[in-house]
Amino acid sequence: MPHQVQLEQIAERVERLLVRYEELQRTNALLAAQVDSLTQERDSFKSRLGAARARVETLLDRLPNPGGASRKDGHTADHEAA
Repeated sequence: MPHQVQLEQIAERVERLLVRYEELQRTNALLAAQVDSLTQERDSFKSRLGAARARVETLLDRLPNPGGASRKDGHTADHEAA
């Protein structure tokens, strides 16, 4: 009889472990989907940031520079001396 009780307890523990394993698999799948989504969002933000930087650089290059010779990075010689 004690052997039967022990087997039943083991079977119950195995069932609980299987349920927990399935829960963890679902949680892991949800987290993986969230990581994918956030990665895509990050990549989109990086792309938009790069485009915005390019637009700002273009606008800076179009600004008149009355104080000195312009450089490629948009700074003037006057700014460096300060």
